[in-house]
Amino acid sequence: MARLAQTAGLTDVQQEILSTVRDFVDKEIIPVATELEHRDEYPQQIVDGLKELGLFGLMIPEEYGGLGESLLTYALCVEEIARGWMSVSGIINTHFIVAYMLKQHGTREQKDHFLPRMAAGDVRGAFSMSEPGLGSDVSAITSKAVKDGDEYVLNGQKMWLTNGGTSSLVAVLVRSDEGHPEGTAPHRSMTTFLVEKEPGFGEVRPGLTIPGKIDKMGYKGVDTTELIMDGLRVPADRVLGGVTGRGFYQMMDGVEVGRVNVAARGCGVAQRAFELGVQYAQQRHTFGKPIAQHQAIQFKLAEMATKVEAAHAMMVNAARKKDSGERNDLEAGMAKYLASEYCKEVVEDAFRIHGGYGFSKEYEIERLYREAPMLLIGEGTAEIQKMIIGRRLLEEYRFQG
Repeated sequence: MARLAQTAGLTDVQQEILSTVRDFVDKEIIPVATELEHRDEYPQQIVDGLKELGLFGLMIPEEYGGLGESLLTYALCVEEIARGWMSVSGIINTHFIVAYMLKQHGTREQKDHFLPRMAAGDVRGAFSMSEPGLGSDVSAITSKAVKDGDEYVLNGQKMWLTNGGTSSLVAVLVRSDEGHPEGTAPHRSMTTFLVEKEPGFGEVRPGLTIPGKIDKMGYKGVDTTELIMDGLRVPADRVLGGVTGRGFYQMMDGVEVGRVNVAARGCGVAQRAFELGVQYAQQRHTFGKPIAQHQAIQFKLAEMATKVEAAHAMMVNAARKKDSGERNDLEAGMAKYLASEYCKEVVEDAFRIHGGYGFSKEYEIERLYREAPMLLIGEGTAEIQKMIIGRRLLEEYRFQG
């Protein structure tokens, strides 16, 4: 991909990091991704390779053993990894949302305790907001924490944890009424707890159970699980930031990073779909010539490439906005919405170019076709993004009549 999805203004260090990641993807991920995905097998060897590259500490400050890189660098790395296999980018994403939340909102003790081990990849992060009866409606959370001396007792059921089994640290958002009288707005009575656990399934610590993996249409390999808390005791010093009632804002800050990540994943998957489509179109012959020479296919390739380029540009803009310290919920929402929708369309067009062979599990596009839909719902559906975008536009363009 010499021409598409290029990013202007990168430093030599950023370019070197991206070149290293791209080589790793081409040599270590793409050749094995489809086979591992069909077996729904956790990519341990790939994860170990990412650990050796230092990618688990990419955005963690140097004082904690990380590389101290920007969100833009991280997003561009995610784009490359998703181009190889989207599931691997999910393993990185949830880890970094937790690391980012700790960096931005954690106490000094919490940062000193967790971030060096997270940077080394020895502690892997996951985060949890959703529940069986809610997804985007975070205010409807029913899981609850009750103060008991120097501890909190957590009860409730959470859903859709990426890295639920393989993680050793989970940031869990629950309702905590202590210090927040009845009638307090729901988002002001939520707290994020840093829950340490053993990797694996079953009862991973007293009061905390991780059932087996949820069987999914796509996005395989990475473990997606439930989390059940039944009398789970968590020390008070594991409240993120040390103060209750701030969990909603902490999580939403993390989700903005997550939306840039999902946009980057959409860009990466779309790039790979375009690569597969343009390659196949030059190999497959009909009516005496490669199908790439038929105008109908050229039009399709032109549309696909334009969508790849547009999605990449919006993703880069959203990442740079966040890096500048400015509010970026508008840009992140737009990037996530556009990149996920364009990804679905580019993958479908590549699938169509492959014809009947696209329906065969022997071809990589079949895997991408099952993976793309997850991006339409991850970190908020398209409808939620439109609500965020619409509200922010009305704030910016308020009519003064």
